[in-house]
Amino acid sequence: MDHSHHQAVVEFSYALAFMTGLLGSGHCLGMCGGLVSAFFMKLQARGPWPYLTYHAGRIAVYAVVGLIAALLGAVLVSTGRIGLAQGVLQIVAGIIVILLGLDLLGVSPIRNAYGFAPVAWLRRQFMTAAQKGPIIGALIGGAINGLMPCSMTMAMAVQATTAPSPPEGMLLMLAFGAGTLPSMLSASFLFGKLGPRLRGWLLKGAALFVIALGVSTLWQGLRYFLVMVKLVA
Repeated sequence: MDHSHHQAVVEFSYALAFMTGLLGSGHCLGMCGGLVSAFFMKLQARGPWPYLTYHAGRIAVYAVVGLIAALLGAVLVSTGRIGLAQGVLQIVAGIIVILLGLDLLGVSPIRNAYGFAPVAWLRRQFMTAAQKGPIIGALIGGAINGLMPCSMTMAMAVQATTAPSPPEGMLLMLAFGAGTLPSMLSASFLFGKLGPRLRGWLLKGAALFVIALGVSTLWQGLRYFLVMVKLVA
């Protein structure tokens, strides 16, 4: 794969990740809007800094997850024949991302019921964080929000395992986080104003971008695997 083609693929992945976050705004508001609104009411935040700190903490966690996922992918690749392992990893990641996208559409044969940490414990810690002050509390709350179960976040984390390098895995998750900012920043005053039908259509749009990302990864993995099979045969 030449440098220009690699760069185009990477930029395409970033764009899909950003659009997934952006179009997933209805899903974000439906799943987290009420929780975030209640958190800021309890925090009694004034001015923009608590809100900005909250989302900085949330997206920073996404970036760390992307970095760790890419490192994990690199370790998995290094354990075997590098070329073949990389192709297999991309194929597996692509299939998982497609399944998570189908899960968002409600048609996946496998339902996603897992997050990065126990849900009940996270929710308790999330609301307790509001007692720690407008800045520290917002930072902790945002970081916990970044760990809460979400099919879109899971899909992006799986995708990050196929990143060419850890920094690119981190950037993929940052692109996704940037896409979620408009909805999450406005969650405190927009929650409830988007009707269920509009939220549903936005979620379907986000799911299609997740599936497109999975198909792209699967196709790249298949091509790479077949090339490497011929080289080592």
